[in-house]
Amino acid sequence: MPEPSILASWTRALRKQLDALGLDSLALSQAAGLDPQLMDNPNARYPVTVTTRFWELAVQASGDPALGLRVSRFVSPTTFHALGYALVASGSLREVFERIVRYHPVVSDALVMSFERVDEHYEFRFRVPDGSPMPANEAMDAFAAIYVRTCRNRLGRHYAPLAVHLMRPQPEDPQPWHAVFRAPLFFGAAENLLIFSCEDFDSHLDDANPELAEHNEAVLNRTLEQLSALTWERKVRGAIETQLPEGEPSAEHIAHTLHLSLRSLQRHLADEGCRYDLLLNQCRQNLALQHMRDPGCSLSEVAYLLGFADTSSFSRAFKRWTGMTPSQYREGMNR
Repeated sequence: MPEPSILASWTRALRKQLDALGLDSLALSQAAGLDPQLMDNPNARYPVTVTTRFWELAVQASGDPALGLRVSRFVSPTTFHALGYALVASGSLREVFERIVRYHPVVSDALVMSFERVDEHYEFRFRVPDGSPMPANEAMDAFAAIYVRTCRNRLGRHYAPLAVHLMRPQPEDPQPWHAVFRAPLFFGAAENLLIFSCEDFDSHLDDANPELAEHNEAVLNRTLEQLSALTWERKVRGAIETQLPEGEPSAEHIAHTLHLSLRSLQRHLADEGCRYDLLLNQCRQNLALQHMRDPGCSLSEVAYLLGFADTSSFSRAFKRWTGMTPSQYREGMNR
């Protein structure tokens, strides 16, 4: 299955935070393997493994383990397009979180969410699907902070949830997390869980706009239908990932696998704004980062799984993608 992805516009918030710190966000995003031009495309998406690498480089460059909390300040309704506007127009915070759960796949399919009433409070959970790559801890911090800030935008800046549970390990200095959430906080938890008061969530919001919410829901439903259809890009990615252990697959070979002529394959990809050589390179890069996080996978095994003739060819490609050799990358992971 193609790996989970996230709206490219989401990474713009991280770039803004890096720029505010005086760091070169463009260079860092390119080093992670992101195409900066896609950030201005409202429908473009990045694979989660690549955005995770961007988070890793951003934390290293900033030296700030609480970076995710700060990034949430740069998120606005426009970051999430129609979903953001539907949330702003919702009649209550209960409606806000019901819409987040229903339409979050429009933003990313990297998380599974649930929202339910338990006695006199609401419980909102977000987790990574089984077998999917784990997003950066800082990205999960940012999501949790965004949800709490969403409540404050509607109820006032002093609002706080009843409790916050985060699976991430407890940081050396947890004060920034306490400052943002202002609630009982549990690190190393069994699940990512935010608990809210029913009274807060069921009260009507004065600035609700049912007509605007309904309009944006129609847009969101159309987007979900489009995402549920397997695009040619995803079909080609899946075919490439299957063929890579047999060696680098040519466009002709993939076209044959998909029962297409080479010209038809190229036309289908062009219609979706893709090119075969770029998809092949992206697939290899994404899988490389995924395999390199597995300490039990040797460099020769990674090279084989990605269809390289030998380890040296893989090492040259990896340095081109990340600016580091595979050994340097793994050393950085173990610090």
